[in-house]
Amino acid sequence: MTYTVNGKNFDEVPAPGQCLRTFLRGLGHFGVKKGCDAGDCGACTVWVDGDPVHSCITPAFRAEGREVTTIEGLGSPGGLHPMQRQFRDAPGFQCGFCTAGMIMTSATFTESQKADLPRALKGNLCRCTGYRGIEDAVKGVVGIEDAAPGRAVGTSVGAPAANDVVTGRAEFTMDTRMEGMLHLKVLHSPHAHARIVSVDKSAALAVPGVHRVYTWEDVPRRPYTTAIHTDHLVDPDDTFILDDTVRFVGQRVAAVLADTVAAAEEGCRKVVVRYEPLPAVFDPEAAMADGAPQLHGSDDPFVRDPVHNVLLELHSHIGDVDAGFARADVIHEGTYFSPRVQHAHLETHGSIAWMEDGRLNVRTSSQSPSIAKVKLSYLFALRPDQLRVFCVRMGGGFGGKQEVISEDLAALATLDTGRPVCFEYTREEEFTTASPRHPMSLTVKLGAKSDGTLTALQVRNVSNTGAYGNHGGETLYAGGAAVMIYRCPNKKYDAYSVYTNTIPSGALRGYGMTQPAFAVESAMDELARALHIDPLELRRRNIVLPGDPLVAMHDGPDDVMFTENGLGKCIDLVDAALARTADRPPPGPEWLVGVGVAASLHETAPPTDHVSEAWVTLGNDLIYEVAVGTSEFGEGTSTAHVQIAATQLGTTPSRIRLVQSDTDRTGFDTGAFASAGLFVAGNAVLRAANAVRDRILEFAAAQTGVHVVMCSMEDESVVCGDQRMSLAELVALARARGIRFTAARKAYGSPRSVTSNTQGFRIAVHRVTGEIRILQSVHAADAGALINPAQVRGQVEGGVAQGIGFALTENYQVDAGGAMVNPNLRNYRIPTYADVPRTELLLVDSSDSVGPMRAKGMAECCVNPVAPALANALHDATGVRFRALPLTPERIYSRLGEQQSVQRA
Repeated sequence: MTYTVNGKNFDEVPAPGQCLRTFLRGLGHFGVKKGCDAGDCGACTVWVDGDPVHSCITPAFRAEGREVTTIEGLGSPGGLHPMQRQFRDAPGFQCGFCTAGMIMTSATFTESQKADLPRALKGNLCRCTGYRGIEDAVKGVVGIEDAAPGRAVGTSVGAPAANDVVTGRAEFTMDTRMEGMLHLKVLHSPHAHARIVSVDKSAALAVPGVHRVYTWEDVPRRPYTTAIHTDHLVDPDDTFILDDTVRFVGQRVAAVLADTVAAAEEGCRKVVVRYEPLPAVFDPEAAMADGAPQLHGSDDPFVRDPVHNVLLELHSHIGDVDAGFARADVIHEGTYFSPRVQHAHLETHGSIAWMEDGRLNVRTSSQSPSIAKVKLSYLFALRPDQLRVFCVRMGGGFGGKQEVISEDLAALATLDTGRPVCFEYTREEEFTTASPRHPMSLTVKLGAKSDGTLTALQVRNVSNTGAYGNHGGETLYAGGAAVMIYRCPNKKYDAYSVYTNTIPSGALRGYGMTQPAFAVESAMDELARALHIDPLELRRRNIVLPGDPLVAMHDGPDDVMFTENGLGKCIDLVDAALARTADRPPPGPEWLVGVGVAASLHETAPPTDHVSEAWVTLGNDLIYEVAVGTSEFGEGTSTAHVQIAATQLGTTPSRIRLVQSDTDRTGFDTGAFASAGLFVAGNAVLRAANAVRDRILEFAAAQTGVHVVMCSMEDESVVCGDQRMSLAELVALARARGIRFTAARKAYGSPRSVTSNTQGFRIAVHRVTGEIRILQSVHAADAGALINPAQVRGQVEGGVAQGIGFALTENYQVDAGGAMVNPNLRNYRIPTYADVPRTELLLVDSSDSVGPMRAKGMAECCVNPVAPALANALHDATGVRFRALPLTPERIYSRLGEQQSVQRA
């Protein structure tokens, strides 16, 4: 069979039933991505005779004799196609995993299609950008800027990898081939709770190409937690690589290693397992009751009450809430529910392991290769020098890759066989086995005087941690931020993290604060209406102010710096923006219009230990190498680190070479989560760059005889008084004396500051269908000093879009047996271009950050106020309060129908 790909002809016979995506990737065209293998996301889009197609659902044989074009054939870094250039210059990407498909689709658009992007882009999904950057790219809007030497910070410079991303040459985790690579697939439990009685491997091992079948008897019996934190003791060691007891539908039972993915999958189907089903419990309240099925024993001393399935419980109070409620003129109480939601990063989890010079190498999609290395060293009894863990570019994370869940099995198989092993999740496995957000049920009770002054604030939080406790405790602690935001002399917080026979919950953007924010901000809105006070005014009267203690669960000292009223400024900006559109008419008589707001406060680093080390070196080629362990997965830290270094070294980003996320080539880094990639690692880069600058200036001062205070960096020179020395001269002189201009510095996640965010929506709700249309979205943020304005905008737009999905469209449906019934992007429904409005971003001018250059991270906090603002707008429009997410049309329709029936009666 003859094929033409990117203008080159060759003869090749695809495997029976092979799709065009895997066929092209097998030929080395790694710009063709896998996001779904179901025709849902468009990441695999290529052209066949000039027409865009989803190659994952196109049989490879259909391309015979036709012209196939991939992103690599559209243009090159030195000769970009106009659409590639537009995506680079907008910028139209963040993580970049969807970008090749977006470009291949967009490059075929006619003018009429560009005018109707909701329809034209319906086949391409993006989880990062919120689609506004993509819209700008398609329409040719330029957002990136050039930076003058020493002035990169504050400029919207482009990402270092931009050209590679838009041409499909940027390497993601699975974009490589190795001689003799084996493939690993997993057999998953069909039971929510069962004991494995026996496993018969014989039929699986008889499948041609199958090399190994691993069960719990074949792996190290070492308990651990999949969660990633510097201090592993904050999470329970309640997990094994493979276990003889399964506690949720989807848990690993066996792993099959084979020559091909197809053989490994067939091997999984041939493994015969006998189970002894055990009683299961799915509701956390039921799990805490006497006599409930017990999921875990008492081996882990950090499990609070295994008999009642309680991983952790928190009880704290400040003042006397009973006395506070007694003094209240108005009391509101309600229970609010936030369900499971999935990260849906388009790149699924995956790892590739191999041996090299007697050392284990693991190439993985992880937000923390440093801690992944620590865990693998522990699990397999390896010395640190026997193991390397590294990341290339990642296709999104959002907290989902703050786990070790693919690295262990790949490492196990390579250590056993000595051969390279690839373990890549399917989209279905992402939904059914990776860790979604914790479902939480929160009862909020508020008391206030008639003037709106809070007298008591009480919260009871029951969190469903699922079958295992990864992140169960830390997310419970984090929820206190929703209590911290308001001044009140009497507070009480009771919280429980509870084991159930459901998929283990984990870290997701907002990390334990999004769910309590929905509850508290909805309750504040209800209290405001009971008091007949404007909801924003009620917040103004009660938010914490500089000088107030940030009191959540205790009134002891903390490490948070809080000197400006950023939150008050955010509230004022949103209030003014919504007032400007107050007289806009509804879309029609069948639509109800409402306005809703919500606020949030977020600490700029996690409360647990967080550390990052950066190395900066001036090379003989006069390029500064910046080495830092932080992974890049769309949050833009690599760009920010380059900007910080360039500014401190008086040069341009083009003279910074970044090395990152490789335990052989970078220092320790806790990980890129909780906005620490900017706040902590950025400070490490700042300090290391300053140290190198100071060494260069001191050396130059000694050579010129000028006091060092009279010396300054000017791109490729150092000016000392009226003398100028080139860096080339200085490097040559230093090298002759055995001197290198290099420095390493560490930074920690303490002290911290706070970010503030306020979200406002104007929405229309259809009286009959329950459909919601967002007429206006406005978001105010206190981001401190802006390292890269375009990136800040992109992070907020992406966070708001993700929050809209959590609130309106995404529905993680589980049946009575604990199994997810819609494990695909099409039926789970992350937002498409048509679902996401353009959000007006308003930035507060503040400088109270202790972050690098006074910056604050914006990747995480912006999601927190989105869902409650939508719920509050829905109530304002309809008069019906919805206390459970998601706010789907069928739920709204049902409640509106009930209301109309009551009114008619």
